[in-house]
Amino acid sequence: MKYIIAISLVGLFSCNNNTTSDNDPELNPASTGIAAPQNISYTILSQYPHDTSAYTQGLEIYQGKLYEGTGDYETSTLRITDWKTGKVTQSHNMGSEDIFGEGITIFKNKIYQLTWQNNLVYQYNINNINKPIKTFQWPYEGWGITNDGTNLIVSDGTANLYFVDPETFKVKSTIAVKDNMGSVPYLNELEYVNGFVYANVYESNFIVKIDPESGHVVGKMELANLLQPTDVVANRTNVLNGIAYDSTTKNFLVTGKRWPKLFEIKLN
Repeated sequence: MKYIIAISLVGLFSCNNNTTSDNDPELNPASTGIAAPQNISYTILSQYPHDTSAYTQGLEIYQGKLYEGTGDYETSTLRITDWKTGKVTQSHNMGSEDIFGEGITIFKNKIYQLTWQNNLVYQYNINNINKPIKTFQWPYEGWGITNDGTNLIVSDGTANLYFVDPETFKVKSTIAVKDNMGSVPYLNELEYVNGFVYANVYESNFIVKIDPESGHVVGKMELANLLQPTDVVANRTNVLNGIAYDSTTKNFLVTGKRWPKLFEIKLN
């Protein structure tokens, strides 16, 4: 996603420029009865080249390979990348004038790829990304997708997370995501790690950590200023988007839409 502009995210951005009172309950009383999310600090371990043609929508590490779903209509792809070099080793162009690729996840050797406003979800065999083996219908917009080992978890640009049956793509349950100030919409790319859902918040520098049982945001990290001014191409380099977790190193890879760099980070 996308071409809309998120003007205001109540509660999430209110603390963007305030580094002294974020967690002061006297200055920021909880309006929802939910504890304020903890700030998550991180360390940048490495940075790698990233294909600046990739309008990144989904990012996932699987068996040592980086899988990436990209959007922007005709240039939408499903691809495999060597993230250390930035070289795209395989790419399937699945976009068209009407089809806009979105998030991806890998579940039981199947890749699921959302589309934005087409109400379609493509399923591929992990050994062949060149042709879908099944297509599902989806009643909402497709933004981000991950899985918890049992369910697929899907976002649609609202504050909702949908828990979906992998065999039928039918919704089993829905949670609304909130923090101490209220609803948290524009949930985009997702990654499930150690019992929590990490989500990019579209048009922001934030990744939020969500308890999938309650829908409460329990943590957030701000990734502003990852790129240097020389990395940014006007009207082309776009927003932060893309979270992949490496279960081997316990580190995350993060990037953005048409970013020239991919960052390996460790949560502190």
